[in-house]
Amino acid sequence: QVQPVESGGGLVQAGGSLRLSCAASADSLGIFGMGWFRQAPGKEREFVAAITRSGDSFYYADSVKGRFTISTDNAKNMVYLQMNRLKSEDTAAYYCAVRSAPLIMSTQLKYDYYYNYWGQGTQVTVSS
Repeated sequence: QVQPVESGGGLVQAGGSLRLSCAASADSLGIFGMGWFRQAPGKEREFVAAITRSGDSFYYADSVKGRFTISTDNAKNMVYLQMNRLKSEDTAAYYCAVRSAPLIMSTQLKYDYYYNYWGQGTQVTVSS
């Protein structure tokens, strides 16, 4: 069983930064990838960023490329999302997800239905 727990959300002004953290309570050998998704009110959940356990493959949504950085610390079973130059449209609940089965292709991490475990979410609000 893997239970991701997010932290680091909050209220920030446009142009500011936040760093989200996600701790996965599992042996890292059982984790093949981790990702971040977000959902704004009235909108569908969307992919933000993902990274393989090894860290050699990572992906970003076009809307966050150049502003957000995903990283992982396997020793601590942690994944981080550094968010810079935040915009009002980044306002959403951010969810951490864990893939606990082997991947056929690392690009699977861009799609929410390939994840096995989800956190409860952390709210990010960007004021303009």
